[in-house]
Amino acid sequence: MTKSRILALLLLVLPLAAYAGIEAVAPKDSVAGLKTALNQGATRAVAQLGVTDGFLKNPKVRIPLPPALKKADKALRMVGMGGQADELVVAMNRAAEVAVPEAKVLLVDAVKQMSLDDARQILTGGDDAATQYFRRVSYDKLQQRFLPIVKEKTDRAQLAKQYNDLAARAAPFGLVEAQDANVESYVTRKALDGLFLMIAEEERAIRRDPLGQSSKVLQSVFGALGRP
Repeated sequence: MTKSRILALLLLVLPLAAYAGIEAVAPKDSVAGLKTALNQGATRAVAQLGVTDGFLKNPKVRIPLPPALKKADKALRMVGMGGQADELVVAMNRAAEVAVPEAKVLLVDAVKQMSLDDARQILTGGDDAATQYFRRVSYDKLQQRFLPIVKEKTDRAQLAKQYNDLAARAAPFGLVEAQDANVESYVTRKALDGLFLMIAEEERAIRRDPLGQSSKVLQSVFGALGRP
């Protein structure tokens, strides 16, 4: 399915909310359409990221060295550890790419449990209202699902263990942020940030420019409402 059709059903009911009030988007068929659109958007984001180089070759979501290591990158290369630093970057991004497909089931579940009030808030909310809904109801579950997968992959990188040992000693003194005190927690957080970023981009693009998405259905709806 093309990018133009992701969340297309969402845009079909948004104009009705603007012109006829919130009650116009309450019927079951509108909510069902919204849920279908959200499932499609989430599935597309997962598909984009959950493949080889989905993170590593995408500058928007590529996971860099943890801040403490990034500051020491030059020093690492001066002492011959540049290869290990590069290996860790690859390992972190590969771990995210392997973990992200696990999100699909949880995101679909989040759509299934959506209440009528949730649907109304999404339909009349901001550019990323649906994304914020996903983050609110699924973040903790996604984190729990991702973490062991990420740990298994990053443990294979030699520098990861060294970083974890050093960070564990430095964190109590405030030299390393608590959320970055081990590689697996850092990568899990960055992987989730990347996932929600991609979902938000898909949602925002269609909300802002539905007529530019080459959807005849959207064009006919907006035309009937007298929009340019």
